[in-house]
Order: sequence, then C-alpha cells, then structure tokens
Amino acid sequence: MVIVSNVQQKVTPAGIVPARQSLIEQFRVVRGWSERLAEPLSAEDQTIQTMPDVSPTKWHLAHTSWFFEAFILKPHQPDYLPLDPRFHYLFNSYYEALGERHPRPRRGFISRPGRDEVVAFRRHIDEAMAALVADCDDRTFESVAPLVVLGLHHEQQHQELILTDIKHVLSCNPLWPAYKQTPPAATTGAAPLRWHEFEGGLAEIGSDRTGPGMGYDEFGFDNEGPRHKVWLEPFRLASRPVTNGEFLEFIEDGGYRRHELWLSDGWATVNAEGWTAPMYWQRRDDGGFDHLTLGGRAPVDPAAPACHLSFYEAAAYANWAGKRLPSEAEWEVAAEGIEPAGNLLDSGHFRPVAASGTVDGPAQLYGDVWEWTGSAYLGYPGFRAAAGAVGEYNGKFMCNQFVLRGGSCATPPGHIRRSYRNFFPPNARWQFSGLRLADDA
Repeated sequence: MVIVSNVQQKVTPAGIVPARQSLIEQFRVVRGWSERLAEPLSAEDQTIQTMPDVSPTKWHLAHTSWFFEAFILKPHQPDYLPLDPRFHYLFNSYYEALGERHPRPRRGFISRPGRDEVVAFRRHIDEAMAALVADCDDRTFESVAPLVVLGLHHEQQHQELILTDIKHVLSCNPLWPAYKQTPPAATTGAAPLRWHEFEGGLAEIGSDRTGPGMGYDEFGFDNEGPRHKVWLEPFRLASRPVTNGEFLEFIEDGGYRRHELWLSDGWATVNAEGWTAPMYWQRRDDGGFDHLTLGGRAPVDPAAPACHLSFYEAAAYANWAGKRLPSEAEWEVAAEGIEPAGNLLDSGHFRPVAASGTVDGPAQLYGDVWEWTGSAYLGYPGFRAAAGAVGEYNGKFMCNQFVLRGGSCATPPGHIRRSYRNFFPPNARWQFSGLRLADDA
C-alpha cells in the first residue's frame, strides 16, 4: 500500500458504520474546498496554462476526480459507468501503468470539456463514491478506505496547486488582476532574528506509521517512512524565515550579479532566465519593488517571509549570509513538539505574513512559505515503492529534486505534519517557497 497510517478504528461489524460515516463526511469537506477555491475564477481563467509546470484549474478539478474513478470506482464498483470514458486519457497525470495520457505541456489546449462539464464530472464521482462507501460490503470497505484517504490528501495537494498555478496565470496578464481581494495582514515589522541551538547526536526522523488505516487525521505518504536513525552534528537554526527586507539587501549588494555566490547550475540558470529578483517582483520607478499577490499588485512587505525563491536563490542567499540551508533531518528535529499550525490556507491571507510575537522554539515552521532544505529528495533507508500504479505516487520522482518542509500559506489545514516531505526541482519558484538559515553550532 502506498500510504502508511494508524488504524484509528478497529474494523468490526459495530465499528464499520461510524468509520463509513466519518469517511463520507471528510470526503465532502475536502471536495467542497476544491470547488470553493475555483469560485472566484471565470471559465476562461480555469482553462489557461502558462507554462508546462502549471495546469489549468479545471484540469485540477477533473484530475482529482479521475483519481477516485481510476483507483477506486473502476476496480471496486462492478456496475460503475464512467460519465465519459474519454476522460481517462485526458485527466491521467503520470501513471504509466494506467495507460496513455494527454501531454502535460498541452493541458491548456483542452477547451472541451468546459468548466460546466468538469463540474458535472465531479458530481458524478461524488455520488458514485458516496454510494460505494455507504453500500459496499465490509471487506470491500477495508480495501477502499485507505485509498479514499490517499485520494483526499492527493486532492489537498492539488488545492495548493490550484492557487500557485492560477497565480502564475494571472501574472502573465499585464493587468495583474487579483484572484481574490483580501485585507492586508496586520504587521508590526519583522521579529528580531535569533538562533536556536540543537545539540545534535543520534536522532530519529520519518513516519513510524506502519500499515493501512481508514483515518484521515493520522496519515503519512509512503515517502515519509520508514522511521530511521540519523546522526546530527550540533547545529543552529534561525528563529524565522528570511524576510523580504533581508533578501532585498542581497539584491542591492549585487547578489544576482556575483557568480561566486551561486552553484554552477544556479549561475547558469540566472543568466539563461535573466533573474534579478524573486519571481513576481517588479521594480518601480522610485527604486522600490511591487509584487503580485493573490490579492493583486502590492508593495513588497519587508517584514514578510521572502517567497517564490528557487533552491538556487535560497542557496545563494545562504552563502551570501555566511550560513547554509538546514538538512531535512535538522528541520524535522527542530520541529519536534511544535504544533503544525500557522498561516495556512484557512487563514484567508493567501500570502506569507510577518511573524508576530515570540515563541520558545523556531517560529513560522508551518505555513507562510515552504522552506528549502539542503537535502536531495531520495528514499529513506528501507523505502520501497509499492507495486502497481499506486506505487508511482512518490518513488519515481526521487531524482534531481530537493526537499522542502513546513507548508505554505496555500497548504490546506490538516494536510501538513512534521514528517511531510515536499519536493521540487532546484529551479522551481512558482510555488510559495522561501528559506530559513542554519549554521554549524
């Protein structure tokens, strides 16, 4: 099984009914969030694709529905009839074992089915899923419940992508329109940067959840385990992410023009792409910077975490500052005992905001910006991808990517945890990605 999760309720004839009811309710909640995120967008907004990494909103809405159809309804509901069998080709993402698929860079060419047809597809899937969970026999429910949980967390990943992708779409419009008007977050300036010391030594990281379960809340993707031991030298971690104001100092000190600060591939990318500032920043006539937010054009807030940075930019800034990026093991050890809460999707800000107040440990570990680590995305000791199509979920991407931790202002609540491993290529910066400095103690 591709997921690992604690079994929250023992599957008995008495316990199976509340488990079904809980799963159906969670299914409705998560699916409803996707549709609310699409509400501010026109049919035209939902069709555009502005680069290969970006997918149209309506494709996300359809693909997350396709997932339930392909992995649950077709294999486990004998009398299930697809709304349109052609959708299987259109909305498969990268599952080679499930057949041919429409090329990713051409998803924006799909004008039909339109938005209303995609909404009808979602309704068709929702009704079929509710009927299956409610009416299937107990043995089938034991088989499909973990797949439903996986599908819900998969959909939450795409909820974040709906926002990051539409931000890129809107940035290509010279009017810089807003996705949704939001009030600016109150800020009193950036919290002072402090350093937290960690003694290092032998530590354990990763998920210790073993075996499939039916609970939404206790969940981990397969790449989060197995839990294993690591040795850490003493280290220090910054109390908060690097701010826009601090990153501006890097820019003004010629950071994008100084080859000695950059990794070789990063320097080549800077020159090939013409980078001079983080993505979505635009210099004004007075020398200051504006940037695009999901609320529209706004002055860059110097106290907010720096955002839309590639791994290359994060590493160059750390080098400039005389520090380094933390390893993912250091990040996870530092986050022990800290509640996975913060400026997430449900806050309604849709942008990183400045840290407020002081806490005992590092602040803003969760939410605001994904934090690049210096760790390559590889399998943990003992990791094995599951057999079959569902095993293609994470393991096949363990090459040429770096790990990010902590979630962002677009991450749905309940979807982030200490062991969560996000990953992107080092040149990616359309995500809400930033950095936190580390150092040897």
